[in-house]
Amino acid sequence: MTPNIHYKDREIVGERLELPAGALYWLGPNLTLRNCTVVISVASRWLTLMSGQFIDCTIQAKGELKNKRWARMSFKGCHFKGRFTGNDFGFREDDLDKWRLGGIENCDFSEARLDGCRFYNCDMRTIRLPRWPCFTILEPVQRAAELARLKWPGLFGSVIIEGLPEQEVCVVAVAYHAPSVAERLDTTAEELRAVLERVPRVVM
Repeated sequence: MTPNIHYKDREIVGERLELPAGALYWLGPNLTLRNCTVVISVASRWLTLMSGQFIDCTIQAKGELKNKRWARMSFKGCHFKGRFTGNDFGFREDDLDKWRLGGIENCDFSEARLDGCRFYNCDMRTIRLPRWPCFTILEPVQRAAELARLKWPGLFGSVIIEGLPEQEVCVVAVAYHAPSVAERLDTTAEELRAVLERVPRVVM
């Protein structure tokens, strides 16, 4: 039987939390981590996020952490390292997250690799983003029509850009890893960069 490890109803300060494979981890409810290092080696499906806050912590993904929704977690002054694919940060106003338990501010992703990651309901001026070969499109939903008028290489325009109007209006940024998204969409990182360099409100 897979063991359950539950961190809840407590504040942890200055510790290193290792989350290796072989167990199911629950974070929250009512968990505060302050000045901690959290090393995530477990696959996304073995990590359940209830509610909590990370303050001045380092969050490191040892492998590729896929499709994790951090909507119920609040991050302040945190540093992210490792590979994050399809992750969502910031609170979301849907039925599951109606209490706005989460959020993100003053965080640093400069040492992370983000691909297909979305930021919700946050001030991106407080977020330090990774540079090329990652790139981040700011205000993607509001600027969808403007972006659609450009000629994009491969399938990037038809898959990514044409899909922007379907995103929730509270998505304030989307981030990609150019070599990875280019391989999926029949283009190259160099061809993508040639277009992105002419687009305002892109961090790369």
